[in-house]
Amino acid sequence: MKVEQIYTGCLAQGAYYIESEGEVAIVDPLREVEPYIKKAEAEGARIKYVLETHFHADFVSGHLDLSRKTGAEIVFGPNAAPSFPIHAAKDGEILSLGNIKIKVLHTPGHTMESTCYLLIDEEGKEKALFSGDTLFIGDVGRPDLAQKVKAELTEDILAGHLYDSLRNKIMPLADDIIVYPAHGAGSACGKKMSKETTDTLGHQKRTNYALDTALSKERFKAVVLEGLVAPPGYFPLNVLMNIQGYDSIDKVLERGQHALSPEAFEAAANETSALILDTRKAEHFAKGFIPNSINIGIDGNFAPWVGTMIPDIKQEILLVTEEGREEEAVVRLARVGYDFTIGYLKGGFDAWKNAAKEVDHIEQVTPDQLASIITTDPHSHILDVRKHSEFSSEHLLDVINTPLDFINESMAQIDKSRKHYVHCAGGYRSMIFISILKARGFDNLVDIKGGFNAIKESGKFTISDYVSPTTML
Repeated sequence: MKVEQIYTGCLAQGAYYIESEGEVAIVDPLREVEPYIKKAEAEGARIKYVLETHFHADFVSGHLDLSRKTGAEIVFGPNAAPSFPIHAAKDGEILSLGNIKIKVLHTPGHTMESTCYLLIDEEGKEKALFSGDTLFIGDVGRPDLAQKVKAELTEDILAGHLYDSLRNKIMPLADDIIVYPAHGAGSACGKKMSKETTDTLGHQKRTNYALDTALSKERFKAVVLEGLVAPPGYFPLNVLMNIQGYDSIDKVLERGQHALSPEAFEAAANETSALILDTRKAEHFAKGFIPNSINIGIDGNFAPWVGTMIPDIKQEILLVTEEGREEEAVVRLARVGYDFTIGYLKGGFDAWKNAAKEVDHIEQVTPDQLASIITTDPHSHILDVRKHSEFSSEHLLDVINTPLDFINESMAQIDKSRKHYVHCAGGYRSMIFISILKARGFDNLVDIKGGFNAIKESGKFTISDYVSPTTML
């Protein structure tokens, strides 16, 4: 028997490869399925099942392509009714895989079809739990997402189901069972997830706040729902894609990998409603970029920020990337449902410059330069685009908190005619913020190099943890 976690950091997502006697089950696969297929082929094994723990909101699953290419049966738990053929497993049903078994545990709460899969080894011992978004390391799945698809599923109703599922299905299991969740720290599907991506169930019973046996159902609801922020807008759209189906990843790649000369790229930008997405590092983007393009760096939390900043998953996209990373960008967009990349700039931004096309740039200052500016102009405006929670923890005195994830509301606070200095934690989010607003006609925004981390290290500014009501949205 072999169990392997296949973890994707940018989505904080765990897929799983389970093999026994030449038969394989893949749990919660990503959109690009070739790595799973090649792995099974290398082992001389056949993919028998695609096990889905629920209809995912934060990424588009590869279940359809994996089934089409391998003949594997797609398995969901009770209450799942997608628009394609599946095996709708019953609670308690046993699935055979080689000489091991997988028991279906219906655990509604995160969603109504949420299901965990309990692995039983060759000797009949319960060894591992593939817990999806029901149980994380340090947390549980948030119960407020399904209502974005079905309004009658209130967060209170779902939280009550989650309490029952945890108490009746999960907590009675043995302490030495290994928990393999669908997500870790950084995912928007929970709020207190650990950086660890696996643990024993016994340790979770002792340390996970949501498994505290002293919690009544009403108190559990309160603590699980407390502090939840609005999920990214693309979540309900990804759920619908996972339920209704989508284009093959092969078609998406074919469509997105059209190499365009600077002239053809410019024509496509002018003749379509395509958004120009520049995935280079923030510091490279600042020095020069195609006017009206936005920067979301591929080396940061790319997919979640794309999903937050681009509201329409059917938006046509033209890519500017580092050379050699075009396919990677198309795949990572497709992971969260952005399937309509229509081409990329061949030769990257250098080709655009060499063709003598129009170029824009973003002004930047170091913290030392900012300190001098504030000395001569104490009324300089500084915008902190970090999350409310980060701002509340510590921030510069007399700054305005304009969080990137609420950019439309934040934009309303900014006077276009005045210069504003912008920072996040390290420079990634501030460049997204400035690039989007610059494309909307805000030309007086200056990026602070290195963000709040560099500001603190400079030692030239007063840091406060006091939150003034006037500095919050």
